[in-house]
Amino acid sequence: MIANIYTGAVQGIEGYKINVEVDITAAIPGFTIVGLPDTAVSESRERIRSAIKNSGFSFPTKKIIVNLAPADIRKEGSGFDLPIAIGVLTSSDILDPEKLKDYAFIGELSLDGSLRGVSGILPIVLQLKKSNINKIILSKENASEAALVEGVEVYPVDSLGRAVEFLLQDNPVNEVVKPFKINVKEYLKNNQKNQITVDFKDVKGQEKAKRALEVAAAGGHNILMVGSPGSGKTLLSRCFAGILPPLEFSEAIELTKIYSVSGMLEKNIPLVTSRPFRAPHHSASSVGIIGGGINPKPGEISLAHRGVLFMDEVVEFPRNVLEVLRQPLEDGVVTISRAQLSIQYPADFMFMAAMNPCPCGFYGDTKKQCVCSEYQAKRYWSRLSGPLLDRIDIQIEVPRLSENELLSFESKGESSESIRNRVIEARERQLHRFRDEDIISNSQMSPGFIKKYCKLDERSESLVRAAITKFNLSGRTYDRLLKLARTIADLYASDDIKSNHIAEAIQYRGVSKIF
Repeated sequence: MIANIYTGAVQGIEGYKINVEVDITAAIPGFTIVGLPDTAVSESRERIRSAIKNSGFSFPTKKIIVNLAPADIRKEGSGFDLPIAIGVLTSSDILDPEKLKDYAFIGELSLDGSLRGVSGILPIVLQLKKSNINKIILSKENASEAALVEGVEVYPVDSLGRAVEFLLQDNPVNEVVKPFKINVKEYLKNNQKNQITVDFKDVKGQEKAKRALEVAAAGGHNILMVGSPGSGKTLLSRCFAGILPPLEFSEAIELTKIYSVSGMLEKNIPLVTSRPFRAPHHSASSVGIIGGGINPKPGEISLAHRGVLFMDEVVEFPRNVLEVLRQPLEDGVVTISRAQLSIQYPADFMFMAAMNPCPCGFYGDTKKQCVCSEYQAKRYWSRLSGPLLDRIDIQIEVPRLSENELLSFESKGESSESIRNRVIEARERQLHRFRDEDIISNSQMSPGFIKKYCKLDERSESLVRAAITKFNLSGRTYDRLLKLARTIADLYASDDIKSNHIAEAIQYRGVSKIF
């Protein structure tokens, strides 16, 4: 008898349904798995054999053939152990195949028959639900994550024997894990507060930089900070996480899928609840940043989706690593192409970078003289290509603090919570404006949306025209200038973009380069 068991797998961050077909015939004993299994799947034969025996069942001494359909997609990971074992027991007439038609099985088996959790549960369960499979049997470790999907009954078991015992009951009664229910808005808000590790009120001076960071957070804009060593660039970046707006539920699900596939979900928190802040070291490879590898996985730009990718001392990163950022910064997605497959990962992140103005770090410093030659300075800046700089909306200088600012112990600045409240209000205006569109922030506006939502009055248009002439703005820079002005207008709770909003946006392109 051929048993047909349902399970799922992941490709990229999307799940797909897998049919596990098991046939046992009276022939020379053997155990074969076909359907493009990887090494982990092929090795499951020994785990399954031991798990079935140690769970108190007889392993058939016949020829066993397992087909993982569709057969043209490579199968990876250890989550096929449980469905294959259930298929073997069903084909051996221990389980009734009619009772299994509404169930899917996911999990890795230990040699003693106990069940372990696997990665990528959320996208798998989402896809199984689309395929009208609403009952999932998996490990207790994965139960909460699977229960995030509404309308799915999740049955957590700790072993193969417990799963079989449950399926053999005439009227199965077992604890169903309820969907993960929380007050999402309040939960995310409280979690975001915990991200304030360094408060803006404790940062001395740098009011212009703080304002620029507020604008960047409000609209999801990219930002570059240039300043001498010790001026506060890294400290400001640490404060930035504390003013990011809370995640929408749809964003949280997107992020959870990415972190689930990457195996980076916290055990006791099945839902990603705060915007990520990723800060890779400058020794990171292009694959580590963009994603990919032999078994493709999301890179840093995908792990920073809906959050921030911070590159401190950005020019110390290899040129090829920086250049791979150009396309994701424009499109919000990254496509990993290989000979046998093409995978698309989301990568809609805020790019935040910090650097010195020259190799010695003191060009333009008011206290210390720069010792770099013009050639050294040009070479230093050349590591950031023009097309990459063109994609950075806000480019500001972070100057050295004065003596009075350094000696002051009073907290004169605004708190992160106060700034964050304004950011949230600006984001809510954007969510309302784009309620019928497929975007959620100003930085995501395409040229069509810019034309629709960034109309200028005569005075503002005159100011933009002067900026285009003086700074030789490209078409992309012009679009980003308007999006930046739209965000500034939102922070002022203004429905229209005015000349003062344009003027402030122009100031954020004021980095002095040495050429």
